[in-house]
Amino acid sequence: MQKSKVAIQVINPGLLPDDTVMLGEMYMKQWKIPGGQPVVLKFGAFRQPVKVVPVARYDGMRISQQLARRMGIPAGASLRILYRPVSSTLSLGPLIGVLISRDYPGMPDRPFGAITQFCKELVEACRLQGAMAYFFTPDQIGESANYIEGWVCPAGKWFRQTMPVADVINNRLTTRKLENRSSVQRFMKETKARHQTHFFNEKFLDKTEVFDSLKQDLSLTRYLPESHLLGSYSTLKAMCSRYPVVFLKPIRGSLGKGIMRISRTEGGGLLALSTTAGGTRKQQYANAQKLFSAISGKMKTVRYQIQQGLQLIDIQKRPVDFRALVQKNSKGKWTITSIVGRIAGNHHFVSNLARGGTLTTVKGAIARSNLAPGTSRQEAAERLQRAALEIAAGIDAHIPAHFGELGIDLALDTSGRVWLLEVNSKPSKNDNTPLNDNKIRPSVRKLIQYARYLCGY
Repeated sequence: MQKSKVAIQVINPGLLPDDTVMLGEMYMKQWKIPGGQPVVLKFGAFRQPVKVVPVARYDGMRISQQLARRMGIPAGASLRILYRPVSSTLSLGPLIGVLISRDYPGMPDRPFGAITQFCKELVEACRLQGAMAYFFTPDQIGESANYIEGWVCPAGKWFRQTMPVADVINNRLTTRKLENRSSVQRFMKETKARHQTHFFNEKFLDKTEVFDSLKQDLSLTRYLPESHLLGSYSTLKAMCSRYPVVFLKPIRGSLGKGIMRISRTEGGGLLALSTTAGGTRKQQYANAQKLFSAISGKMKTVRYQIQQGLQLIDIQKRPVDFRALVQKNSKGKWTITSIVGRIAGNHHFVSNLARGGTLTTVKGAIARSNLAPGTSRQEAAERLQRAALEIAAGIDAHIPAHFGELGIDLALDTSGRVWLLEVNSKPSKNDNTPLNDNKIRPSVRKLIQYARYLCGY
């Protein structure tokens, strides 16, 4: 197997020309790199013709201080090396950019607020795998499609530095408003075209798009509760007549905000439960027409998906669902990184942690639940895993965008059948698996492995 990780030594000014790099003889032989002939040195969007000089009994690469500065490579870095003879290109990397919503320059120890620890973890994981990561916000996108002003942390201290546009960019923007900025969209389009930059998780998903797309795949329809974009009274009336419980969900909502649970009452009316900051609000309506009139004002600004209510498992009357984190691995294949159970808090009908929900293991949640007697607990857990992978593949096949990780919310009904609740293209890095100062989580390692796969390292 070829040795592909190389230590970079930065040489003092004047000792090495900027158009020359020195490389250990072993690498030259392994990769069949021509000595003394021009090759293109590549790091992200940076490209420069250089001569490669072999060095006997040396296990590294030497570059000039000026060249290192222009490339954004710190002294002491170790990076993967890849030589492509067809284009005579000697690549270092992968260089990974993470597009985040905001930074706090006045907080040098926590420049990204709550996700700073995740960012540190990613930097450390890159160091171990021979990659490099930097972080930037929409405000740091300028006119150039070649360079970006990004945050780096080479020796435990954060600072901003001009960096080449990365080989791979993970879009972690948390609002559609930021994602839809003309500067962000232009940057994505230009860097893809000019540098073949790989963007993954390049867009938000909304509930209608997900369900309408997956309906096209007959193998996935068994996971889909009946679901429609609510556009008229007739749709509301038909769904309330067909099912004893329906849910109204903002198609672009998150954290359980704005969800309504509607159930029929004994007197023929409807009871609507709404999520609020303090718990759950109850409202009664004489009929579907009264309910539609009450929400029609909201529908001018919020679009709702109306969804079949399900008889889901619960633990002592508290609903339970499951969040699967699925990620592409070093071979570009969807894999399950984790699945956790989420138990709704008291007086809530949604399980989000932001609304008092608690985490538990899948095994623990199923064991404590009211799953019907005779239903195999083990088979129910296996069905959750299978569904998560099949749904991720369906998203890839039917939605024209590049995704590398997805948060897939699933549920089990009391008979053990799996149902899809929601797909999130920006899964939280502060949820589900605890941050650990001394340990790099599998989800972070896989992100880098997938970046390496995309670039061929």
